[in-house]
Amino acid sequence: MRMPPHIDILAVGSLSDDLRHAFEHYRRLLSSVVHLSVRSVREVSLKGRSEAEVLREEGRRLLAAWPRTGVVVALDQDGQVLSSPAFAAAVQQWLEQGSLTFVIGGTLGLSDEVKARAQERLSLSALTLPHQLARLVLVEQIFRAVKI
Repeated sequence: MRMPPHIDILAVGSLSDDLRHAFEHYRRLLSSVVHLSVRSVREVSLKGRSEAEVLREEGRRLLAAWPRTGVVVALDQDGQVLSSPAFAAAVQQWLEQGSLTFVIGGTLGLSDEVKARAQERLSLSALTLPHQLARLVLVEQIFRAVKI
């Protein structure tokens, strides 16, 4: 019996209770076809720190949790924007190479070091999305991708 493909979400911070409920709904729907795991690193407070310091520290935390194998896709507002069918095709192609990890930054996005380390950069929308909402949109699009 073939194991379901593995998709990991590596993100800064945690979800609010309201968004967590919706996220878990899609996670349950995916559970029969994809093994979806979520790993979070602690968000860094802006209090008393510059934006550059926050990005650097959150980037360091993400890189410390970086997967050893597989394709890593950074969610970045300057990344490639794909239609849902194109995203589905990309997910399929990435999964053929092994495990797949999506990386989501915090309030300020991702450090340049994190973006440079990822094999791909993807934007979920031309609009700027809050990082918690981006996680929900991502899991919904993963669900849509495996159903297309």
